[in-house]
Amino acid sequence: MDVVNAFHMTGGTGQTSYATNSSFQKKASDMVKHITLETVQELYLTTTPKSLGIADLGCSSGPNTLSIIKDIIEAVRAATRKIIVPPPEFQVYLNDLPTNDFNSIFKSLPDFSRQLNKDRKGTDQSPTIFIGAYPGSFYGRLLPNNCLHFVYSSYSLHWLSKVPPDIYDENGQSINKGTIYISKTSPYKVSQAYLKQFQDDFSLFLRLRSEELISGGRMVLILLGRGGPDHVDRGNSFFWELLSRSFSILVSEGTVKKEKIDSYDVHFYAPSKEDIEDGVRQQGSFQIDRFEMFEIEKGEEGNGSHGRRVAMAVRAVQESMISQHFGDGILDSLFEIYGRMIDEEMTKEEIRPITFVFVLRKL
Repeated sequence: MDVVNAFHMTGGTGQTSYATNSSFQKKASDMVKHITLETVQELYLTTTPKSLGIADLGCSSGPNTLSIIKDIIEAVRAATRKIIVPPPEFQVYLNDLPTNDFNSIFKSLPDFSRQLNKDRKGTDQSPTIFIGAYPGSFYGRLLPNNCLHFVYSSYSLHWLSKVPPDIYDENGQSINKGTIYISKTSPYKVSQAYLKQFQDDFSLFLRLRSEELISGGRMVLILLGRGGPDHVDRGNSFFWELLSRSFSILVSEGTVKKEKIDSYDVHFYAPSKEDIEDGVRQQGSFQIDRFEMFEIEKGEEGNGSHGRRVAMAVRAVQESMISQHFGDGILDSLFEIYGRMIDEEMTKEEIRPITFVFVLRKL
């Protein structure tokens, strides 16, 4: 499947949109926001550029996008007050795949500007901000040389550039039968194919960003991961296992053909800390300044059960790919089953997906 042209978060502001169902991502980014803002302030104070280049890679749409940009701008403005200099101009590059709902972002820019000006303190000058959209895969070159000071990416780098080609046999059939990700039943070759694809993609991502960032530039990267060498755990991989089981129920009901499941695999990989450290070391353009792992506690906020909220969040991310492969007629049934399964499993033992946040400095 053509990931670049097919994959996108569900746009708009409807019931199944990413804007409505991205509270988990917001909660995670808020938990580590102090790391993001400390990093950007330290960067500014050591470089004091007159024009500060900021990129949000995998920005998606909805309230989360401009919320973090606002926080970054305000953090830099706070830093300028410490050294009594006027704020820099801000060049903000918003990147996602071409099918992303950029229109929703631009429609919210007037409110974004009003909020920034309302929050001005004392004699602060109104910041000069240039915001543009840069559609394309971040596994390709996006921006000119040395135009960026700071790169932010939240919940994006666990998405691979493609489904690993090595999981297909010589006839183009997936060897990963009955499941859509690495599972206990997957041949060993499947986990190795996913690891290799991540290594290739991550190395390419680092090399391209090193060309776009100034020397000493920083990146704050937040992504889903796993706690150890085992690819199958009761975390991110288990959520995919439950989605595979949900598909299997639709097969048993005659709604979906088994062959369709056997030919569908996700372009996702949850790396270990060692996967990331090895990738940074081998590529050679960056050093890791900070690396932390955290889990998001099960919350009670929002409508419906925890399982339903998780199912809606996953649907907002996966709907575009599932619709293209299976048709959109199965979506309501699939995610109703999925939400119910999550609730049933959570009564036995909590599912604890792991998230990494790490800070990279360009050498």
